[in-house]
Amino acid sequence: MKIWTSEHIFNHPWETVTQAVWQKYPNPMNPSVVGMDVVERKVENGELYSHRLVTTKWGFPRWAEMILGPTNLCHASEHSRVNPHRKEMVLKTTNLTFCSFVAWQEHITYKPHPKDSEKTILQQDAVITVHNVPLTNWIENYITGQISYNATKGRQAIEWVVSRINDEVEELKKTTDGLIKSVDSAANVAKRSLDELQFIATPARTTASSLP
Repeated sequence: MKIWTSEHIFNHPWETVTQAVWQKYPNPMNPSVVGMDVVERKVENGELYSHRLVTTKWGFPRWAEMILGPTNLCHASEHSRVNPHRKEMVLKTTNLTFCSFVAWQEHITYKPHPKDSEKTILQQDAVITVHNVPLTNWIENYITGQISYNATKGRQAIEWVVSRINDEVEELKKTTDGLIKSVDSAANVAKRSLDELQFIATPARTTASSLP
């Protein structure tokens, strides 16, 4: 059995990071994740529960495939819970492929930094157990290495999504500011035109009233 743990701090608020988590795939950093399918999603007691099927390409060596079987596509089950009041997001993932040989469980938590609300703490751990096959230790080490590698790519993907979201917000802000300026300009033109009409019409009314 292998146990892997990791902690990372994002320099973004919890709301921003968790929004990025939902938009994490697909991304150019980790193309091995080829599918994220929602099986179930519901809200209970103010919490969002989701169940997704994750499809990935692991790329085991050829000789390992002879032991475990084809590894072109591997599947895992992800259950998540989001509590917006406590600002906590929890994801638990379990492998569905190679269940006869491999037991892999991953636990991820996103919480606001206790000392800085503009930062988010990611806590991640995984337990890998391989049994009933040769080279157990090597396979456990390989899977652990892949999890660590994918975790690094996953953090990079979140930063990539956050940057993309910020760019979209900035572009929307520019567009909105441009529309507001256009409306203000049109309103000013209309006001000047109305003032000119009033200026022209006022003498005409005065002259008419002076006639016997």
